[in-house]
Amino acid sequence: MKKIAFIFVFCVLSLGLFAQTHTHVFNEQVRTLRVERKVLLLEDGVVDGSEPDNTLHISFDEMSHDVHFYTYTVQMMDGDLLSSEYLRGFTTRDITNYEHSINTSREYTHYWFDFPNEEMALTKSGNYRLTIYEDGNPDNRVAEVDFCVVEPLVKIETKVRANTDIEFNGRYQQVDVDVSLQNLANSYQPSEFRVVVTQNNRLDNAVTMTQPTFVEPNRLRYINNKALIFEAGNEYHHFDAFSCFYAGYGIDRVYHEMGDYHALLFPNEITKGQYIHEFDSDGRFVVNAERTNDSDTEAEYMWVYWTVPAEQPWFDGALYVGGEIFGNELSLRNRMQYDAEAKVYWLTALVKQGGYDFQYWFVPKSQESRAKSQGVQQKTTTQRVDGSYWQTENEYAVYVYWRPFGARYDRLIGVSSVKSQ
Repeated sequence: MKKIAFIFVFCVLSLGLFAQTHTHVFNEQVRTLRVERKVLLLEDGVVDGSEPDNTLHISFDEMSHDVHFYTYTVQMMDGDLLSSEYLRGFTTRDITNYEHSINTSREYTHYWFDFPNEEMALTKSGNYRLTIYEDGNPDNRVAEVDFCVVEPLVKIETKVRANTDIEFNGRYQQVDVDVSLQNLANSYQPSEFRVVVTQNNRLDNAVTMTQPTFVEPNRLRYINNKALIFEAGNEYHHFDAFSCFYAGYGIDRVYHEMGDYHALLFPNEITKGQYIHEFDSDGRFVVNAERTNDSDTEAEYMWVYWTVPAEQPWFDGALYVGGEIFGNELSLRNRMQYDAEAKVYWLTALVKQGGYDFQYWFVPKSQESRAKSQGVQQKTTTQRVDGSYWQTENEYAVYVYWRPFGARYDRLIGVSSVKSQ
């Protein structure tokens, strides 16, 4: 029954809006940084945390029972405003909520807080970065959370189709966006708007549009735009590590050795067949552990092992395990290594018990070189391992920003999401 309940919760989570919320951890002792994926709504010129449904709940673990002194601050990312112009209340707050893990093989301390709150509120829409640092030293960063606040002034219509200029019912999906501006009271120019489209909250293939395809009275249209053709990819793999006593979904074996729990995932073969539909949560994860009253403090940390059999390594690029489990980032902690003797790509990571989605992302060397020279995100592909199929269910989110002439920051005036199926 525990497994059935978990699957139900996991599917419910997949129905929510994929907000443009990204996390980054700087300290190896900090694990499982989580943020509820919500777009904060600016109502009556403020978002103050008075409504639980309009609040970010942020939590993380520090891998010891030592109590650390953490502080957070918030900065607007796309503007030239002073903090007093977008923050109401204090500019920094301490994280005072914490609880030690109970009866776990690895000790950790769980920290949490809600933002905004009665001591720190926001008064402007846009993109924000919440920085957590230690011992009162802003240079001693522990983690960052990027999120957004919206004031809904426009209506967004988004469609996803498999008929693209590249292929028909092939490996790609075309996103078309219509933005209705009829509710804007001010006069405006099309060049004042910026539209960002993301797929499954990923960073590497996000697209920013500054010029619409067509301009109509009170409407901007981004139609048949080649920049909005996304590789469809394949459904995410997933595993369910809710138990320390037997293997859940996607896990070959669970065992305890040298003071730690270990979970060996089934090898993921390189796909050379047709698309097969599976229910997933588009890269998300949820912490969950059986026989516990509170998974936040009673769930175990387990060493998880990924393997992809390959007769020889790929010399034209690198392979990563992608998804929210690794913050949708590309780094050494989720880059796979090749074992020439076993003829497999492999990765090991310390993961808290729960259910996790993941994909295999390949980065060609050409993308690595371009990213380094131009300072842009490395764009990945799923086609090397998992393939790419137009039928794949993806969640696309659209963000519309507006900086009127003379304004000093980008207002986020619309957010919308749509499933590709």
